[in-house]
Amino acid sequence: MMKYIKSKTLNIKDDTFAGITVSLAMIPEVVAFAFVAQIDPLVALSGAFIIGLITAVFGGRPGLISGAAGAVAVIFVTMISQGHAKGMLMDTPIDNMGYYYLLAAVILMGCFQIGAGLLKLGRFVRLIPHSVMMGFVNGLAIVIFIAQVKMFTHKEATVSPEGVKSYINIAMNGSELYIMLGLVGLTMSIIWLLPKLTKKIPAALTAILVTTGIVIFGGVDVSTVGSYIIEGGGNGLSGEFPTPNTELWQNLPINLDTFMFILPYAFLAASVGLIESLMTMNLVDELTETRGNGNRECVAQGAGNIVSGLFGGTGGCGMIGQTVININAGGRGRVSGIVMSLTLLTFILFTDKYIEQIPIAALIGVMFMMVIETFAWSSFRILRKIPASDAFVLIVVSVVTVLFDLAIAVFVGVIISALVFAWENAKKIRARKRIKEDGTKVYEIWGPLFFGSISAFNEKFDPKNDPKMVEIDFVEARISDHSAIEAIFALVEKYQAQGKTIKLKHLSEDCKVLLYKSSPIFKGVIEEAIDDPRYHLAANPEDFPKPLSEYKF
Repeated sequence: MMKYIKSKTLNIKDDTFAGITVSLAMIPEVVAFAFVAQIDPLVALSGAFIIGLITAVFGGRPGLISGAAGAVAVIFVTMISQGHAKGMLMDTPIDNMGYYYLLAAVILMGCFQIGAGLLKLGRFVRLIPHSVMMGFVNGLAIVIFIAQVKMFTHKEATVSPEGVKSYINIAMNGSELYIMLGLVGLTMSIIWLLPKLTKKIPAALTAILVTTGIVIFGGVDVSTVGSYIIEGGGNGLSGEFPTPNTELWQNLPINLDTFMFILPYAFLAASVGLIESLMTMNLVDELTETRGNGNRECVAQGAGNIVSGLFGGTGGCGMIGQTVININAGGRGRVSGIVMSLTLLTFILFTDKYIEQIPIAALIGVMFMMVIETFAWSSFRILRKIPASDAFVLIVVSVVTVLFDLAIAVFVGVIISALVFAWENAKKIRARKRIKEDGTKVYEIWGPLFFGSISAFNEKFDPKNDPKMVEIDFVEARISDHSAIEAIFALVEKYQAQGKTIKLKHLSEDCKVLLYKSSPIFKGVIEEAIDDPRYHLAANPEDFPKPLSEYKF
């Protein structure tokens, strides 16, 4: 039984070092997502700071790291490009109009998420099967691994005959590749070996500092955070403290057309963001053997996105990769998320030149170790030991996560699991038949009666050839949905059409209410005053002078 996180003893030192480590690992990923969404990296970094800080303080899952995630950034790509085009068609053309639409969509996205939290939709994360969770974790690990492999490239400028300058990715080779591999291997070795010697020093942060020191003092020419940002079209990490974006309300047309334009993107981003955040929360719950509050996390994510949009930052959600790094580094409490956000802000305001010197190889090494820790290696061992349907779901979710998107993978996995569950339960409906001394035929129904088992249920009866008196006993059956109610109604009509008397016994109270509402024919069909044969009371009648219904047991 998991216990709530409030009772957990926290370690401030571990949280602090974990937060610093995560902030370093977050920079290249957030910057990469900014390039995908075609926005300034500082916009994404500001969003990561704001969302990370608010969710760390007010969220329902201490230890969970939030920021400008790629799953959300990808959704806004089309909207931003279309927004730029709409801005140029206005009476007074506005440059970078897509950016203002982005901020508005992020604010609306946050409103949706707060609504989801207030409606307590966070509880639905419990409906995600374990096979889906394992498949999602494995797919995530593969996605992160592929993303790191793509970092073994460098950009080269090309100029078209028309004089247009562009960049193409060229795979590393020769000494450049060997140096990169060596630094990645060094980082991974430190992270692996240091905890075996002492756990008082944060392994991931130490590995980054050692590798960075070798590169700087050794004069090694490798790709760094700074060169990575500049190659992508950015101007570095130097920025200002986030302030309310007044240009948003000056340039954004506040009308129905704007609302309808951003609505689908905001809703999709809110859905994807909540799914990724709640899945991350679920993963942390399992790793720490504690339990978070999904509804509170939904509200905090929404508040973070609203403030981020108002202050000129992009949208975000829980970041699974960074969260795993945080947990593995010892981050368990809110302090780790707060330190991560404040450190990220410090990088932007004061230490950008130092952070830009960190080699990408050091961060790749940290991410590779995270992949190793994240991947559920036990899934290979249990594939042949679990039901074939669960194994199928695990593999499908992993593949869909890699090929498409996390949210799509979760939806697909849950739908497949639900269909398998319905199919298996549909086969469990049974009917035991017997004849009473007076010639009445009794059907004792066993199993769940719902939309999937209706056909099998109907096949159990023979209205045409059954005797004049028929009883259907639902004592071991469960009436699950409206389809089951309709099936019972249709069955009664068939028997009555044959001129036969039918009685229904041991129906649940809610089922009887629905049947009475559906048709008056059930008034004489359902037997009310009948005891459940599964429960008996052994007692002397003289001990109970009043009717049993007047006693409280």
